[in-house]
Amino acid sequence: MKRSIAAGVAVGAAVLLAVSACSSSKKGTGGGSASSGGGGAVTLSFVGADYGTGPANSTQKYWEGIASDFKAANPNITVNVQTINWNDFDNKVKTMVQNKQYPDVMEGDYFPDYAQSGLLYSAKDVTSPNTFSNLLSVFAKLNTYNGTQYGMPFTTSARTLFYNKKLFQQAGISSPPQTWDDVKADAAKVKALGKVGFGMPLGSEEAQAEALLWFLGNGGGYQDDNGDWTINSSQNAEALQFMAGMVKDGVTEPNPGTKNRTDLWKQFAQGQIGMINGSPALIPIIQEGGKLQASDWASVPIPGKSGPLDKTLGVCDNVSVFKTDTKKQDAVKKFLDFFYQDKYQVQFDKEYDLLPATNSAIKSLSSDTTFAPFLKALPNSVQYPNAPIWSTVKTQIQQQLGLAMTQDPQKILDNIQQTAKKGS
Repeated sequence: MKRSIAAGVAVGAAVLLAVSACSSSKKGTGGGSASSGGGGAVTLSFVGADYGTGPANSTQKYWEGIASDFKAANPNITVNVQTINWNDFDNKVKTMVQNKQYPDVMEGDYFPDYAQSGLLYSAKDVTSPNTFSNLLSVFAKLNTYNGTQYGMPFTTSARTLFYNKKLFQQAGISSPPQTWDDVKADAAKVKALGKVGFGMPLGSEEAQAEALLWFLGNGGGYQDDNGDWTINSSQNAEALQFMAGMVKDGVTEPNPGTKNRTDLWKQFAQGQIGMINGSPALIPIIQEGGKLQASDWASVPIPGKSGPLDKTLGVCDNVSVFKTDTKKQDAVKKFLDFFYQDKYQVQFDKEYDLLPATNSAIKSLSSDTTFAPFLKALPNSVQYPNAPIWSTVKTQIQQQLGLAMTQDPQKILDNIQQTAKKGS
């Protein structure tokens, strides 16, 4: 899923981290082991999402660094790195798969339909017992198909409500909102200052996340505890009706269905929006904006219909390993064990203001004042569905849910529910 933990804008390019006498992928796997000692050379292809905001912090550099370190420790294994802009990730990976141009290792989205098609190794087949047991178990179900875990969380995030304390003070608001009615009333007061009261991104980037946070606030969601689809539930329809009321009152940005999260986060960072749901990835955008000081904003639990949520959306971007060549399996396992080390987890999370996916890395960051509030929310997080049809359902949500702000929400939810049930 493209859960857009962070939205990159740098277009990745393939970079060959090869040394002399390195053969091609096909030749490199034609016999010999993947060990760092004697034996044949092995070349792995890695495709990952780009979380950077530009060339200076492109994720390409992060993975190139790991590939270089890994090469030094394993001279016979070369890793070719390619990163892809988050906005293009789903489509480009799907095109690769359709053309049978499978990467050996992929970081970004986990597509259950690839597991269903028998294209992926199970997580246990490509990690050591120590690495596998160190992965956050809260995301295990999300990455499981037919009782077997295929996806492995690499980086995670949790959502809270960010609000502009300076605008709240100017509007005479003494405390952050606790309920939907509070949100609407506070948004109206911020609007009176000539600002956007509440940022509601329902565009193609991440409508599925914004919607779910509101659904949860009314006891709804995409599925129930049994895994049955509940997209068209009355709770979800009521949530959309409330959101549409805010749009009609003009306390959100115009036309939320055309607005993406990244763009609205940048507006928040410029002091133009009073409230918006966000993740730790919003923090560097605020810092880079140069308009808000640390004392000018805060984050709190997301308001629900009758009170703050006791759970939130927890998302993770995952590692998947394609069955490209059985002779590469040992090399892949070495590579995964290598990049799941704490130092690379922490490096990634501090670079992109995200959260770790391993128990040991979380422990090492638990005292960090920036990360601690979000780390606390992870154990109670709700994940997206892990059904193979989810990628199709998610795309439909991204394309159609914004229409519910001006059309009948129930009809739109019914259409999406129909798609989900047909694929189940």
